Amino acid sequence: MIGGAVAGAAAAYFFGYDYLFSGISKTYLKGKSSAYIDDGDLFPSNPITTTSPKLWEEDSEYNKKELPKHLVEDLKHSKAAAFVVIKNGKILHEQYWDGYNQLSQTNSFSMAKAVTVMLLGKALEEGTIHDINERISDFYAEFKEKPLGNEVTLKNLAQMEAGLDWDENYNSPFLPNAKAYYGKNLVKAVFSRKFKEQPGTRFEYQSGSTQLLGFALKKALKQSLSDYLSQKFWIPLGMEQNAKWSTDNYGMEKTYCCIHSNARDFAKLGQLFLDDGKVGEEQILNTDFIEQMRTPTEKSENIYGMGLWINHDNPIKHYYFLGLQGQYIIMVPEHNMVIVKTGSYVNNPKNDRGRPDQVKFLVNETVQLFQ
Repeated sequence: MIGGAVAGAAAAYFFGYDYLFSGISKTYLKGKSSAYIDDGDLFPSNPITTTSPKLWEEDSEYNKKELPKHLVEDLKHSKAAAFVVIKNGKILHEQYWDGYNQLSQTNSFSMAKAVTVMLLGKALEEGTIHDINERISDFYAEFKEKPLGNEVTLKNLAQMEAGLDWDENYNSPFLPNAKAYYGKNLVKAVFSRKFKEQPGTRFEYQSGSTQLLGFALKKALKQSLSDYLSQKFWIPLGMEQNAKWSTDNYGMEKTYCCIHSNARDFAKLGQLFLDDGKVGEEQILNTDFIEQMRTPTEKSENIYGMGLWINHDNPIKHYYFLGLQGQYIIMVPEHNMVIVKTGSYVNNPKNDRGRPDQVKFLVNETVQLFQ
């Protein structure tokens, strides 16, 4: 039996599946079946710092209205950790469950994709990256040798139209998401992937695309993305807490996921979009770029822009950051409202053309309650 185990381990290493051991130790050996919102301490990370924290101003009706029973039941059923409502730039309601509180930092999962695109917008604004149509091969020459690799632009990556050979499946340990999440080397996990179709022809949501965008950003900026996020957003927004961004073993941020922060600070990211990129009198992200992020693309059939999911089908239009297991930062412009929900619902259903039904439910119920 020992010999068989050794042979199995050797085979795993030989075929590039050595990350499975890390995955098992971080999940099953801790009583979990998959990634979870509290796993930040299990991975290396870079700090995202704030220097002048600014607490949310409380609305005069702050926490005076109880959530209706059916809304609470839905939140509890979906294993909500936090539920925060901002209206007119003030915190109106916040509620926590299962031992979580205002200071609890949880995994953003794929909400970080929109943050990565925000960093792209800032780099374009500052001229560090000259054009959104620059190609990934302009940053990494090895992509010139890949079929179709020389044609993939940063815009393709941001809009999920890269044509990458990447199966966005979270359930199989043998597919690229698991290798990127639990592996030690993101270059090995992502640069090894091929391109299967002409870039710019089809929308396909892929974590690998955002990770490639992150690599291009880091090459252009010549600094950690966590430092850049601190300087350009965390500090100007007056975030209440330092946060952290999970990395591989070489300090590269997992730009498709894994910013660990609290619900109140996540809400400030949403407020920035409602305020068209301004904090007070300071324009910290170009309004035109924000508009590009929240404008649905034709190839996504109007459900995705750049890093953001969009629902203009609902009578109450909204757009949002979306993360695995029900992490949402939802912007509702018509009602000047931000809704944040974090949690750990592994079986979160996505029936609304790839969008979670719960987002639409939370928008409709919250607006009705607090209008």
